[in-house]
Amino acid sequence: MKRREFMALTAAAAAATTAGTLPAMAQAKMVLKATDVHPLGYPTVEAVVRMGKKLEAATNGRLSIQMFPSMQLGGEKEMIEQAQLGALQIARISVGPMGPLVPEMNVFNLPFMFRDNAHMEKVIDGPIGAEIMKKLTDHPTANLIGLCWMNAGTRNVYNAKKPISTLADLKGLKIRMMGNPLFVDTMNALGGNGVAMGFDQLINAMQTGVVDGAENNEPSYDSGQHYRYAKYYSKTGHLMIPEILVFSKKTWNELQPADRDLIARMAKEAQQEQRKLWYEGEAEALKKMLAAGAVVNEVANKKEFQEAVKPVWDKYAGALKPLIDRIQAVN
Repeated sequence: MKRREFMALTAAAAAATTAGTLPAMAQAKMVLKATDVHPLGYPTVEAVVRMGKKLEAATNGRLSIQMFPSMQLGGEKEMIEQAQLGALQIARISVGPMGPLVPEMNVFNLPFMFRDNAHMEKVIDGPIGAEIMKKLTDHPTANLIGLCWMNAGTRNVYNAKKPISTLADLKGLKIRMMGNPLFVDTMNALGGNGVAMGFDQLINAMQTGVVDGAENNEPSYDSGQHYRYAKYYSKTGHLMIPEILVFSKKTWNELQPADRDLIARMAKEAQQEQRKLWYEGEAEALKKMLAAGAVVNEVANKKEFQEAVKPVWDKYAGALKPLIDRIQAVN
């Protein structure tokens, strides 16, 4: 056989082999690891579980999601790090820890930023939400893809000692805050002592008296059974922070474009599903809290709380002012 004919036959054989293997590779099953600090049934967890079922059905089982709830893979700091490395693919994280990485996200971390839930939803569903999400995705070192926003309600203070009705009631109380200096400064401005701490460390800290309490939404307070350690839940409403579903950029870059599009579309559907689950869960959590013995009180005069955090705005809002003005203009 002439050399030219031999080479042609070899190339044809290689092409045939490649053609035979590529479809098999494209059809290889992939299990996407997802994680959350909250337990099964919690709105953010349930929304991702349902997203996984839809993804599995749409790809005939080729793509699926395995959920690791209840801090099985660590707290949010560990979740972010693992997603960046590609050790897990999907994580539901608070915007709080992302503020130092993407400064624009700190706009959502400012106290009393949103007028109400409807205002917050219009902001994250609109151009502003899309822009900030893109800044995370395009960040050169974050190594994360922003998939969608999720509701997280209003954060309120709870503690083991007394109801909070005025600023004076907060004085001297050690309150756990998320790991962002802005939050610690917010609690300090309100008269308490802000203590930066991971959510996974909180129960032990309340049991041992390292902190007197914390601040969070009703579903988190209920699902973590924090009423066992801090029964006074006061509706200070000082923070309303959306949460974010992220995807490992390392894994994302390994996916086919069609699979990326499918995951992105289903994440947007999960956002709307989670919102419905959120409001149902919020109402149910309040009932369960009260039944478990929590003492819940409204704060009649929030104006003094809003005025007290002006130094926080002065410190953090400077470069964000154009963005803040746009948010406040949303009706």
